[in-house]
Amino acid sequence: MMMLEEWAAAEAERLLSPLGARWDHVRAVGQCAREVGVVLNQEDRRYLVAAAYLHDIGYAPEVQRTGLHQLDGARYIRSLGAERLARLVAHHSEARFEIRLRGFGEELTSYKREESWVSDALTYCDLTTGPTGLPMTFENRVAEVKQRYGDGEIVDALRQATPYLLGAIERTEDRLRQYRLRARSGDDRSRAALKVVPDPDTD
Repeated sequence: MMMLEEWAAAEAERLLSPLGARWDHVRAVGQCAREVGVVLNQEDRRYLVAAAYLHDIGYAPEVQRTGLHQLDGARYIRSLGAERLARLVAHHSEARFEIRLRGFGEELTSYKREESWVSDALTYCDLTTGPTGLPMTFENRVAEVKQRYGDGEIVDALRQATPYLLGAIERTEDRLRQYRLRARSGDDRSRAALKVVPDPDTD
């Protein structure tokens, strides 16, 4: 039986490889998730890697419905019965801001927002990976998005989301630092399970 991560990688390649750079980005985000996943327990690590491969699947022409890749990808994944993955994809990288600005907030409410180490790490991997798959700082990623899209809803949404995106990235970097410190000190205690992270703007 194919593992969840393997299925997600194969599905993403099938749908996104014709899109060139989009697949390069997704493949690199998937690799980042495999590396960052060391801070998670085994179950959460599987979902992080799978969500990383699937987060942009809504760009595939056969999946597109609304033109919002987060919702289109989530709808497709939900149709396959993978509910947690659908929720992670719907909300990845604080998609709620763009989705609301573009008038699809009501549709988003059918996907419960997960606030966890997994969602933080997914944001981290997406926003520290450039559009062609090369590593990129968050600041440079923001600048690249602004240059690529110009003034409009995408950049407005990014501006609103920035404090939350930075929070997710900083929390993930802190968990990685703690993990490496424990590894260097020989601490082999079990890794933390999924942890809910408080958010003052929870839906």
